[in-house]
Amino acid sequence: MAVSSFHRVFTFECRSDPDFSSLPSTENLRNNRRHFPAAGLSVAFYGVSSPILRFPPNFQRQLSTKARRNCSNIGVAQIVAASWSNEGTGNPAAGAPPVPAVASAVDAATAPLPLDLDAADDKNVVDAVENGAVQTNRSSYSSFLKSDASKTIHAAERLGRAIVTDGITTPVVNTSAYFFKKTADLIDFKEKRQTSYEYGRYGNPTSTVLEEKISELEGAESTILMASGMCASIVLLMALVPAGGHLITTTDCYRKTRIFIETVLPKMGITTSVVDPADVGALQSALEQNKTSLFFTESPTNPFLRCVDIKLVSELCHKNGALLCIDGTFATPLNQKALALGADLVMHSCTKYMGGHHDVLGGCVSGSTKLISEIRILHHILGGALNPVSHFYTPDSLIDICCKCFFHGRILLLVIVTDMVQMCLQNAAYLFIRGMKTLHLRVQQQNSTGMRMAKLLEAHPKVKRVYYPGLPSHPEHELAMRQMTGFGGVVSFEIDGDLHTTIKFVDSLKIPYIAASFGGCESIVDQPAILSYWDLPASERAKWKIHDNLVRFSFGVEDFEDLKADVLQALEAI
Repeated sequence: MAVSSFHRVFTFECRSDPDFSSLPSTENLRNNRRHFPAAGLSVAFYGVSSPILRFPPNFQRQLSTKARRNCSNIGVAQIVAASWSNEGTGNPAAGAPPVPAVASAVDAATAPLPLDLDAADDKNVVDAVENGAVQTNRSSYSSFLKSDASKTIHAAERLGRAIVTDGITTPVVNTSAYFFKKTADLIDFKEKRQTSYEYGRYGNPTSTVLEEKISELEGAESTILMASGMCASIVLLMALVPAGGHLITTTDCYRKTRIFIETVLPKMGITTSVVDPADVGALQSALEQNKTSLFFTESPTNPFLRCVDIKLVSELCHKNGALLCIDGTFATPLNQKALALGADLVMHSCTKYMGGHHDVLGGCVSGSTKLISEIRILHHILGGALNPVSHFYTPDSLIDICCKCFFHGRILLLVIVTDMVQMCLQNAAYLFIRGMKTLHLRVQQQNSTGMRMAKLLEAHPKVKRVYYPGLPSHPEHELAMRQMTGFGGVVSFEIDGDLHTTIKFVDSLKIPYIAASFGGCESIVDQPAILSYWDLPASERAKWKIHDNLVRFSFGVEDFEDLKADVLQALEAI
């Protein structure tokens, strides 16, 4: 199966530690801050001369050991090597303007290099292009990664990673555009005889590693990343449901998805049938009465964690010429394999469990190469791309970087600061790759805590009802037992009281944050009636069974006994 990957391979040459004796100290540079304008910071060493050095974008490997320790992610700074000539140079403070000769930092990375893998793994090479997205063969690493736990860590990285480096973590490729050495190469690329990247919105090598990792977990041919889960939902709906077409969805779902379906899609002539997640008869009737393009549903749903019989509804959809897309955000790829059960597509808000640290936004859709290609075409038009890297550098920290990153004596480093206060780039792909390495550990803990807390809450006299697929009282418990291996860390329940009683319970909790989202390391709690539906009157909220006493509790990875004690004391407070 083919998935997105990278077109160029960077290799690194180790250099010996240089002699820094002739270079100015960090303190001297700090004392000369007047030479570092905020809009275009530069570090100059006057009266020295050296050849112009050219090095690849991810040049951290070339730095000395000490320098690498001091700037572990220097690749995000835009640094260009230049030389100073003894003629015409002087101290700017004395009125003699320096004339630097700046070299292009990308020249060294123009020629594709062979993958540096063992002979047994030489099949991991670029072999296809999917609408501008480079593809590779990932069979070699899938052959020895049997469990999801190992795949979260090593898939798309241990072997087959398109960026060859001896660094354990995937390097960041920080660029918005890619160049071609000559027009003939561009024509070969356009006519699909050559693989390459073209523009950041169409793909990035760092993001591609994340796409491959998700594809491996989902058992998908291809995955596309987008800026958020909502972005992923909108683009796939617009790509797969034609103007004048018909869509089926479920009563319980994320509210913003419902708003888009109810208010935007009708402007394109798209009609919608809404069915109960477990009402197979209503689904079959809607399929037979309409020329349906897509059944789009969450499983489990938000916030009542209802479950759809994926195997059964996929058979019904396919019999009637419709596609099935499952939003598996609550389940994660570890607790449920929607594609293996028959779904055509599975999407996730990566912001939740996949990221796992409440610090990054993203969404993805996985499925066959054919379907993902259709979505990718529209995505390239609409934008909403997931950016590969984000870090914040103030002028002070940039000066530190300059002082610690010399791997060759007598050179000038020119650091371009694109903002007057700080350089700010998005960190999404890198953070997701990092977060997914602990996905199996976090989900294991959250499954355990969610199950134990659901039982505790259901037995408590001040809790009216609990919604959790792992409980026998859940309407789809038997179904969930068949198609899920775990039930996640989100538990919804109703307090035995009114709006204000429920507010008192929430405010009495000491561990969780009152916030949106779920699936992270920190526990989060909210009242959907306030957080998501407060703009609607109570009568309108009741239509969706969003009562004032409903609580959605996302349990993090804190110690269970601490969470238990906190929940019990908050219940005692009401």
